[in-house]
Amino acid sequence: MKNIAACALFTGAAVLFSACSPQQATFVSVDVTGADYAKNFELTDHNGQVRHLPDFAGKVVVMFFGYTQCPDVCPTSLSELAEVKKALGSDGGRLQVLFITVDPQRDTQEVLKSYMSNFDPSFLALHTTPEKLPELAKEYKIYFKRVDGQTATSYTMDHSAGSYVYDTKGQLRLFTRYGMGAKGLTEDIRLLLKQAS
Repeated sequence: MKNIAACALFTGAAVLFSACSPQQATFVSVDVTGADYAKNFELTDHNGQVRHLPDFAGKVVVMFFGYTQCPDVCPTSLSELAEVKKALGSDGGRLQVLFITVDPQRDTQEVLKSYMSNFDPSFLALHTTPEKLPELAKEYKIYFKRVDGQTATSYTMDHSAGSYVYDTKGQLRLFTRYGMGAKGLTEDIRLLLKQAS
């Protein structure tokens, strides 16, 4: 009888302590918290302003690499991110989307500005020089490669299709795979915003 009572007491204590201990955050995206790369950048936005990651402190930042002539992945991803911002409601202003071109030769400041107007006025497109792009890609562990077309200007760009998500303190937290959908990313961003409050 003593053994049964002891077991019951132990079980009750275990439940009590587990109820009091903080639960680990569960994300839909891949949790890369503590990653030792993709920490900062110096890029020019489509308004001509030089930007760094700390400029967006206080916001969750979603960073995506692509190019304006991309036929499918880029417009789909940016449209989903516009959906995410709307789904966040009053918290939508705490989301900053950054689109970094892997085709700086064709994606001029004017082209980028026009392209981003198709999605959301708060989204920013960023670019660097063709010479600095490989170094940036290495720092962010992204892939890009020019695929020649029938003419010198009709080439396409193969590129990584996922997005990086930073918390409100500018720490890299998540990697979202292409095709994950707006719902899961919205949940993840809500969780990051909740952690920041």
